[in-house]
Parts: sequence; C-alpha cells; structure tokens
Amino acid sequence: MASIFSRIVAGEIPCYKVAETENCLAFLDISPLAKGHVLCIPKKEVDYIFDLDDELFSELHLFSKRVAHAIAKVCPCLRVGVAVVGVDVPHAHIHLIPLNDANDIDFRKERIKLSDDEMKSLAQQINQQVML
Repeated sequence: MASIFSRIVAGEIPCYKVAETENCLAFLDISPLAKGHVLCIPKKEVDYIFDLDDELFSELHLFSKRVAHAIAKVCPCLRVGVAVVGVDVPHAHIHLIPLNDANDIDFRKERIKLSDDEMKSLAQQINQQVML
C-alpha cells in the first residue's frame, strides 16, 4: 500500500502545497509544531532518507534549502530548523520548522491548530517566496 505521502503526490489526498519540482514536493504539515512547518519529500517513495540515490538525496536537500529561505521570509523566526526523524511515515521526508527557541523543534510538544483559510494563505505566501 502506498504511503500517505505517495497518495498526496498522486493527488489522492489534498495538501497545502508550498513548492514543487519534477522530483520533489513541499507542503505544510497539517499538524504543525509552529506556523510555517513544512514537509519536503521526494516524489519517489523511498522509506529511509539514506536509501535515496545520491542525486535525489542532493536534490531534496537543495530543494529544502530554497523552501527554508522562503519560510524565513514569511514566518518571523531566528532560524528554520531541520529534522529528519523517519519513523512516523514510511516515506523519506525533511521537516522544516521555524524556530525562535531550541524547544520549538520538540516533537513531543502540543501541535498548533490553524484554520483552513490560514493554511491556504500561508502556503500561498511561502510559495510566492520560493525561488526554484
């Protein structure tokens, strides 16, 4: 069975798309740690990030870098943090999280809630800042 992220790539499940290339997709986390929390994924389903071939691994990280710069322009923060956990969804992905404190990247903390309109607006604002 395809992962939830592969179903998003296939258009079976909607997402708040932030950026897209031929091989990568970035979208807002629907259960974010902070406003602007984005997931960057390869469109190809590979469970473990270190199993990506070198070319796709590099492409995903460069794509994530461009998305992180866009997030920083839209969501005031000290840094955009990066996390690769890889145990919750069997599809490689990179979390980009606006940080003002080291504790902002604690996955045990309560998630924030944003309305559908807030998510749509945020995705559009970040998308407008992405330089692909």
